[in-house]
Amino acid sequence: NGRNGKNDDKPLPEPPPANDPPVRYRKGRSAPKDPDIIYGREIRGPVIKMNQVDSNSGFVTIQGKVLKTDQRQIKQGRTLFTFDITDFTSSLTCKVFVKDEELKILAEKVAKDRYVCLSGDVQYDMYAKEPVVMVRDLKPVEEQSEDRMDLAPQKRVELHLHTQMSQLDAVTSAKDLIERAVKWGHKAVAITDHGVVQAFPEAQETVHKLRSKNKEIKVIYGVEAYFIANEKYNSKGEVDYRNCDTYHAVILVKNQAGLKNLYRIISESHLNYFYKRPRIPKSLFDKYREGLMIGTACEAGELFQAVFRGAPDEKLESIASYYDYLEIQPIGNNQFMVRQGMVSNEEDLRNLNRKIVELGERLNKPVVATCDVHYMDPGDAIFREILQAGQGYKDSEYQAPVYLRTTEEMLGEFAYLGEEKAFEVVVTNTNLIADMIENVEPIPDGTYPPHIEGAEQDIERLTYERVKELYGDPLPELVRQRVERELGSIIKNGFSVMYMIARKLVQKSLSDGYLVGSRGSVGSSFVAYLIGITEVNSLPSHYRCGKCKYSEFFDKDASIGCGFDLPDKNCPVCGEPLIKDGYDIPFETFLGFDGDKEPDIDLNFSGEYQSRAHKYTEELFGEGYTFRAGTIATIADKTAYGFVKNYFDERKIVATKAETERLAAGCTGIKRTTGQHPGGIMIVPHYKEIYDFTPIQRPADDTDSDVITTHFDYHSISGRILKLDILGHDDPTVIRMLEELTGVDAKTIPLGEKKTMGIFSGTEPLGVAPEDIDSPVGTLGVPEFGTKFVRQMLMDTMPTTFAELIRISGLSHGTDVWVNNAQDLVRNGITTLSNVISTRDDIMIYLIQHGMPPLDSFKIMESVRKGKGVSAEQEKAMREHGVPEWYIESCKKIKYMFPKAHAAAYVMMAFRIAWFKVYYPEAFYATYFTVRADTFDANIVSKGKDAVKQAIMQIERKGKDATAKEKDMQTVLEVAQEMYARGIKCLPVDLYKSDATRFIITDEGLLPPFTALQGLGAAAANNIVEARKAAGTFVSIEDLKVRSGVSKSVIEILENHGCLKGLDQTSQLSLF
Repeated sequence: NGRNGKNDDKPLPEPPPANDPPVRYRKGRSAPKDPDIIYGREIRGPVIKMNQVDSNSGFVTIQGKVLKTDQRQIKQGRTLFTFDITDFTSSLTCKVFVKDEELKILAEKVAKDRYVCLSGDVQYDMYAKEPVVMVRDLKPVEEQSEDRMDLAPQKRVELHLHTQMSQLDAVTSAKDLIERAVKWGHKAVAITDHGVVQAFPEAQETVHKLRSKNKEIKVIYGVEAYFIANEKYNSKGEVDYRNCDTYHAVILVKNQAGLKNLYRIISESHLNYFYKRPRIPKSLFDKYREGLMIGTACEAGELFQAVFRGAPDEKLESIASYYDYLEIQPIGNNQFMVRQGMVSNEEDLRNLNRKIVELGERLNKPVVATCDVHYMDPGDAIFREILQAGQGYKDSEYQAPVYLRTTEEMLGEFAYLGEEKAFEVVVTNTNLIADMIENVEPIPDGTYPPHIEGAEQDIERLTYERVKELYGDPLPELVRQRVERELGSIIKNGFSVMYMIARKLVQKSLSDGYLVGSRGSVGSSFVAYLIGITEVNSLPSHYRCGKCKYSEFFDKDASIGCGFDLPDKNCPVCGEPLIKDGYDIPFETFLGFDGDKEPDIDLNFSGEYQSRAHKYTEELFGEGYTFRAGTIATIADKTAYGFVKNYFDERKIVATKAETERLAAGCTGIKRTTGQHPGGIMIVPHYKEIYDFTPIQRPADDTDSDVITTHFDYHSISGRILKLDILGHDDPTVIRMLEELTGVDAKTIPLGEKKTMGIFSGTEPLGVAPEDIDSPVGTLGVPEFGTKFVRQMLMDTMPTTFAELIRISGLSHGTDVWVNNAQDLVRNGITTLSNVISTRDDIMIYLIQHGMPPLDSFKIMESVRKGKGVSAEQEKAMREHGVPEWYIESCKKIKYMFPKAHAAAYVMMAFRIAWFKVYYPEAFYATYFTVRADTFDANIVSKGKDAVKQAIMQIERKGKDATAKEKDMQTVLEVAQEMYARGIKCLPVDLYKSDATRFIITDEGLLPPFTALQGLGAAAANNIVEARKAAGTFVSIEDLKVRSGVSKSVIEILENHGCLKGLDQTSQLSLF
């Protein structure tokens, strides 16, 4: 019925013999045990299809493929083992309560993608609200091959195939399709998505992986174009592409030159001819035709349409002669034409194909039979049906059989042409086309960094100038070794240019008055610190003298995690107060153990400054060499689940959760739209063009956007050309505002300063009691440390050192690093905050301190940070070096880890902001609220402490029903409550004194801007301020409205707040 999903037409493994009727177990029964059974005694009764099972089925026997498993410990040492199983007619959840020894066997034998046969009772599960099977007996069964095979001695080649990159239309990945073609023994396969070439990188990667296993296939790269065959022109002589008919045409790449031409065509179709879809005018194709072939495509092609309309032979020959080859497809693909009455019957469809074959013979053009593949197997039609139903297609249930066919299936489809002709169009000609095409690489191998003259000499000079300025000459041995090792790696591997570019960007931002924060692991590089890319000094904790260059390192002392925690001390040589520094971060975290890993330099610029930084990269490299990093958004699990659920609801079909999840899995990964990385810039070197790597387009095909992105997802090309991450962030903006308000240079703030440290474990430095602010710590509003989650961590750990703050930042950003891991270790007194694993670097440092070889320590760190745990061999080595059991177990639980350098950079910014909070409270609150003006509500906060408290309680009462906006508002209200507790008031918005967007510090309290009124945007706020400057005072409300041009709703917002008290409605004087 088309609803059975993947492989519903494939045989499942043979069920056990069904001689016995279904039997209920009775106590005392002693049936001989089936030796294959791994749980229970024996399978009884015939296997039934899962779509026949419901709550009233009682005892059943089912058989199928395991989709997923789960286990949960319950009381008395037993475990609830749950698994989902499918036979592709439906899917069911099965449950079984087992003891430890049974669990071990079940977990091994009942695993994802294995096949089992089981008997059990169907019960209605009150928790899941659906029937589940309580397993009585279970045995593994042999998997039978589900896939069709192509057994023809001479095989066809598919020349028209769509992948998941055909937007919301095709459902199978390029990888799966290519692997199937290889399995069938096909020597080539084409990829021709609608209007785009975004599957090329995945196809290339698949080919390379297959080649490494000695499996060869030629991928033919192409596109199904929206082709303007008959161009119309506007008054300027340009192609009036919006008013031209488009047809489908398949363009194939013959060689490397053709690939570059295709990239040019794809780029122009997206940038210059996009209307509803990217269109390719015939003149554009002709301009870049070299190295390309063009075919007539499907029923939406120019030739098929002309044949269908009954165009005269002369016209048909004129159309067909333009194309390199002609295409015909199975009549099932065009069945809709019969359904809609466009043709009388299937014979009419065959005659249309016969006419195209005849044209091919007359013009000596090869005619090829293609499938127009949109999914792999017949059973996959359900996934496309669900997708199309979700988009509102009324005929989604009539799925064309556009699956990948074997040679025999295709010969059967075209048997009506006669055996010889069928073989020619199915096998001979498709192979002929494939043989005319060379092997092509869509993305070139190797790396292509931009070139900056003298970068190597500059980085060396700048590094040595600065390091000698800080540590003297000759350098301390530890410093000398680190500098030489890093510079050696950077220069030898060609990374100097990246460092120098990053330096130029940071210096430009600093000269324009904005600090820059580093992200990621760039702070692991001491050279990056020396040349000014990052503020994080990765050397071990140390003192250094700014005057006589004396230094003292604590590289062997594991108890000192960060130089800022060292006690104050004077220089033993000259008596000057010593400078404290050093975060103790190994260089390996950044460039790998051998220092040859491509660096990824991420920089946090002020959100206000980000666009200027992007513009500056264009100035550095020139127009046409910098592009925004493109992204491809695909259907995620949640969206797919929604599609499936709606599909069932609309058809009033009751489906199990297991079946809904199975079908949703088949709808994930399909392209939905395109976008751009928030800060990624791709740099093309001057000796190359962007078309050597990727086509280009606008994000989400927004024709109003002036942003140009890579057409390929940036991940696929970021190893080939340089990607800079120039991200926008609030922290540098906040610090710039705090510096302006206070006159304090944030870089002079002493990190680890004791009073400021106090707010991370209490509220005393703020002059308030915990109950005044409903928080036992004083970090509300401090980046990284203000959320409920992190405040709870602070309460659990009570940090007193800067190193501990870095650890908390690392713990809060990791996955399964704190919760269910370090948190329990600290709470149960097994270890302390300073010993738990908090960042990836901790592992390497800790293991080296336990005597493990550096390379082994590095490998374990890499494995753990990627969520792969530790191997049995690594575990053994760790034990041999005295690593405690809790540490090994902790490593096994971790899924993702933050780099220490990233945590250090974040904490450095956060601590400076916290210092302002302690010593300049008005400036802190003014800045905090200015940055979050869109979630600030002056109608609540201006009314005083009690109104704020009331509003917080109202949101808290909603619990999980509170919206995301209300939760954001609660955070702002909590900071406002704290502000009142510290004796600072919030005034009402003032028509004549308030700024458009910034809070102003006054003697009476903080004066909110106009944007602090919910619903009043920045544009209206600026208009009011401009009108006020010009008018001085407003005569009436009408005068305000006319001068500022604001809407009636803005006037109402101002009136409701009380801003317009004393103003008449109109400017007219009343005489009576």
